[in-house]
Amino acid sequence: MSAFYTLKILADFASAHTLRDYPGDCRRMHGHNWKVEVEVVASALNQHGMGMDFKTIKTATRELAKTLDHRYLNDIPPFDEINPTAENIARYFFQQLSQTLNDDIARVSGVTLWETDRACVKYSED
Repeated sequence: MSAFYTLKILADFASAHTLRDYPGDCRRMHGHNWKVEVEVVASALNQHGMGMDFKTIKTATRELAKTLDHRYLNDIPPFDEINPTAENIARYFFQQLSQTLNDDIARVSGVTLWETDRACVKYSED
């Protein structure tokens, strides 16, 4: 069994969306105060004794969240073509942050997107 460290940060943003072709109330425009939980796993520690600096993870996540904050998601790529569901938004954060954060010792392992205090989705890849 190999050992690793899991680092986790939280960020948030507020935005509106509509779910295209959805048979319920969410087909109408509505908004959420989303919470984004980003997990990074590190297989080793750097020269400072860190798997990855929390500041690095927070900065990248906040910058990405800022592009969606107080916006209508259906107008923003890729959500102008795919439904801005919690699942698709979580995958979007995972993929974008992986491009920014992944390095030789650490990688994004999961993104949990909280739509409400009682409903969330976690996206990860093998």
